[in-house]
Amino acid sequence: MKKFLFFLFLLPCIAFSQNKYTPELLWKLGRVSEPQLSPDGKYVLYSVKTYDLTANKGNTDIWRIDATGANAVKLAGTASDETSARWLNQNKIIYVSDESGSSQLWTMKADGSSKKQISKIDDGINDYGFNAQGNLLWFSRDVKVMQDMKEKYPDLPLATGKVYDDLMMRHWNQWADESFSHIFVAPFNGDSLGASLDIMPGEKFDSPMKPFGGSEQIAFSPDGKMIAYSCKKLSGKEYAVSTNSEVYLYDITARRARNITEGMQGYDMNPAFSPDGKQLIWLSMKTPGYESDRNRIFLQDFAANTKKEITSGFEYSVEKAMWSPDGKKIYFLSGINATQQLFSYDLTAAAKASLRQITNDVGDHTDFTVAMNGKNPVIVTAMMSITLPTELFSIDEKTGASRKISSVNDNILKNISSARVEKRMIKATDGKEILTWVIYPPDFTPGFKYPALLYCQGGPQSTVSQFFSYRWNFQLMAANGYIIVAPNRRGLPSFGEEWNREISGDWGGQAMRDLLSAIDSVSKEPYINQDKLGAVGASFGGYSVYWLAGNHSKRFKTFIAHCGVFDLESMYGTTEELWFPDFDIGGPYWKIPEPISYLKFSPHLFIKKWDTPILIIHNEKDFRVPLGQGMEAFTAARVQNIPARFLYFPDEGHWVSKPQNSVMWQRVFFEWLNKYLK
Repeated sequence: MKKFLFFLFLLPCIAFSQNKYTPELLWKLGRVSEPQLSPDGKYVLYSVKTYDLTANKGNTDIWRIDATGANAVKLAGTASDETSARWLNQNKIIYVSDESGSSQLWTMKADGSSKKQISKIDDGINDYGFNAQGNLLWFSRDVKVMQDMKEKYPDLPLATGKVYDDLMMRHWNQWADESFSHIFVAPFNGDSLGASLDIMPGEKFDSPMKPFGGSEQIAFSPDGKMIAYSCKKLSGKEYAVSTNSEVYLYDITARRARNITEGMQGYDMNPAFSPDGKQLIWLSMKTPGYESDRNRIFLQDFAANTKKEITSGFEYSVEKAMWSPDGKKIYFLSGINATQQLFSYDLTAAAKASLRQITNDVGDHTDFTVAMNGKNPVIVTAMMSITLPTELFSIDEKTGASRKISSVNDNILKNISSARVEKRMIKATDGKEILTWVIYPPDFTPGFKYPALLYCQGGPQSTVSQFFSYRWNFQLMAANGYIIVAPNRRGLPSFGEEWNREISGDWGGQAMRDLLSAIDSVSKEPYINQDKLGAVGASFGGYSVYWLAGNHSKRFKTFIAHCGVFDLESMYGTTEELWFPDFDIGGPYWKIPEPISYLKFSPHLFIKKWDTPILIIHNEKDFRVPLGQGMEAFTAARVQNIPARFLYFPDEGHWVSKPQNSVMWQRVFFEWLNKYLK
């Protein structure tokens, strides 16, 4: 081993190699999310989603555990989904259940008793929240604000056509319809809702913003007089080419909203009031159209009528931000060197001491919750790693030490051999270092030569962090006898702004050289079979695979591309969020002068050099990278008599989310790899 190799932590392993990860085992694992501390910091609510592979569906239940890690108990666990549990007060919990046929608000006591449905909202709700006193509640639901085709042509009730006059006809995996998500405010007495008020009447805009926005985008002021919300009030082409979302303050009494981020042209979202209501924070990106810009925390002081960035000088992007209950600190998550860590910003400290990294774990903190036990903060996070699916951890703020307090998957994993994860720094062609994860089979034997997989990350700006994926699962790949090489190539976050931005306009440049540097370096090890190398990836990772297929100088024996970009010109004309190719590729292909990306970096330009078997996977409902991209690549391969296989899912979007589809995906994936690499 070279001196610069060092090993990360392992889960306990057993000696029998047959006890390994399988596709079916992944669907037995409970998926932990939504930690919520009680006001006194003594208890934690959390959700666990479990799946029934035979029934091909999942179910989410609500659990409670002591903050010390003792006494885990299921509070709500019917055949219906129970989600989004929050402490209304120390003794009462509010949550969402679809037991009545649609997603409605329910309450229960802290011990899970006295469950009661408190809302009967047409078609159910999307999200909700409440003010500090618990006497006002907001919820969002879809509202029809436009005429549909059946109303326009009532004599054609069986017609299925839709008419569009502008862009954003579809988004990610859904076609646009006549409805928009609106925010409603209603009085709340703890047992029932009063008459609700739509604060966006007639507006053809969504809040929370689709497709991924949630309750983090909306917040009450503590006194309940104002509500802050995120919204991109643009339509058609303007929406398709812009990331300019805003934060609005709505005066509930006056019934009017004002834009407090006017003039800030990038993403502005996720507002949060200070506990005293005198200040507001939100996340903001500076650069118009750049969806992967550094996310900053801005703070507005209402009395002074000032706003400022409080993360100035911090070169990493903020993921989530939350006030401490006493209003003295702001906690947030940020990616640092391919991990997600917890930070704090002390508003009472001197400038140089205000920003502090609390944790330094080998893992990704994905969510967190903060409460006060007297004067002492209590922090609980959800954390995962390559060797551990998400569990709950308590955090000692003073030392940064984390302690696992939940054990949702311990019984399943206790007899499973876990892969060894190694962190390696590899020299790039320009002299910089690439942080690369190398994952070894659980029964790794140095004297044996193993096939290896180059994992190409998507995004393109999405960290190869310590994630535990349920599709691109490194443990599962290693359990099948492969060594995985997973580099944080150019363009990935958590290494500073410069590294992150180097991918834009240079898709086929340094990023591809980084990928080749990583596999070339690791494949020199005596335990790697250089005649059995493969490259795999999805989305931009799929682009990377297509690019490498025409530029790999016979390094690889096979490729797998999932929902990858193949032809940049046709991609521009069929994708939906045009701000992305406008910024990252350089604009439309007819622009004068034509962007260099189309002239040099489109994988289809190198199709004549393809000579290697390839598995192509693509899904019907993927509107981000449309189905035609995969079909073009498959056609090009077969016309040239290159061995190829096309796996198609008519009911999936950019990801594969249905249990049996996922298992099929894994089986086809490993059948293909085993055919060419074993």
